[in-house]
Amino acid sequence: MSDALFQNAYYIGNNFNCILYGIQLVLYTQTMRRLFSMKGGRRSADRFFMLFSTVNLILITIFVAVQSVFGEEMWIVNADFPGGQGAYMQEYAAVWYQTMGTTASIALNLFSDGFLIYRCFVVWGDYRIVIFPCIMYTATFALAIVDIWSSGAPHGDYFAGLAVRLGIAYTATSMATNVLVTSLITGRILYIARASSKFFGIEIARSYAGVAAVIVESALLYTVTGIAFLVSYGMGSEISILFLSIYVMCTCVAPQLLVLRVVEGRAWKRSQFSESSPTLAFHSDKPGTPFGSSQGTRNETGIHVQLDIMRDPKVRLSVEDLAKYTSNV
Repeated sequence: MSDALFQNAYYIGNNFNCILYGIQLVLYTQTMRRLFSMKGGRRSADRFFMLFSTVNLILITIFVAVQSVFGEEMWIVNADFPGGQGAYMQEYAAVWYQTMGTTASIALNLFSDGFLIYRCFVVWGDYRIVIFPCIMYTATFALAIVDIWSSGAPHGDYFAGLAVRLGIAYTATSMATNVLVTSLITGRILYIARASSKFFGIEIARSYAGVAAVIVESALLYTVTGIAFLVSYGMGSEISILFLSIYVMCTCVAPQLLVLRVVEGRAWKRSQFSESSPTLAFHSDKPGTPFGSSQGTRNETGIHVQLDIMRDPKVRLSVEDLAKYTSNV
C-alpha cells in the first residue's frame, strides 16, 4: 500500500470526506432545528435522536480530522521522509491519533448498525425478526474490538498484515448484517406499499414507499458503499482507502437522513405496521347506522371506505387483512 495509486486514492478520499462532512452538517442542523422547534415538550424519542445525531457528528468529526491531519503530516510536514510517503505510512500507521480515528469510525459503524436493526424492528413490529441480526451484531462487536487492537498495535497497519484479515472478517460480518436488515426493511416496505396501493391509490403509497423512501428507510446508501469497500479491501486494491472514506461518511450520512425523515414525520412508524394499522374507518350510506355517513371511496358493496389515520378509529384492520380485502375488491 505504498505506491502512487494509494496516495492518490487517499487524497481523493480526503476530499470526499470534506464534501460529505458538509452534507452531514446540513442534515444535522436541519434535524436539530426541527427537534428544537417542536411544541408541546420533547418526548424521550426526541431526546434520543438529539443524542444519537450529536454523537454521530462528534465521531465523524474525529475521523475527518484524523484523516486530514495524517495526510498533512505525510505529504507536507514530512515530505522529505526517508523512503517517501509510503515509508512514512508504514512507520506511523499506528500512531495514536490514527488509532483514535479508526476507533471513531468503527464506533460509528456499530451505532449505525444498531439503529438500522431498531428500524427493522419498527418496520416489522415483531422482535423475532431481529433476533438473528442481533446475534450477528454481537459477532460484529467482538470482531470490531479485535480489529481496533490489531490495527493500533505497535507497527500495526489497517491495510497490511493481521489487521487486514481481521478487518475483512469484521467488515464482512457487518455487511452481512446490513444486507440482511436492509433486505428485510425493503421487502416489508414494498409489501405494504403493494397492499396499500390497491386500496388507497398509488399516490398515497408512493409517499411512504417511493424510491427515495426505500433508499432512506433501508439505509441503502450505507450498505452499497460498504459492499464496494469490502470488495476492494478484500482484493487488496490500492483504491480501497477511497472506498473506506466514502463508506465511513455514508455510515453517518445515511442514518442522519433517516433521523431527519423520522422527526419530520415522514418515516414509517411502529403503529403503521402493528396489527391495528393501517387504520380504516367504514361508513355506511344507510341512515341510522352507528357509523353515520361520510365521503369516501365507494366499492362494489355500496359502503364508503375511508383512510383514517385517526387517534380514535372506529374499525381497525391489520396489513394482512388489508391485503386479503383488496384482493377481493
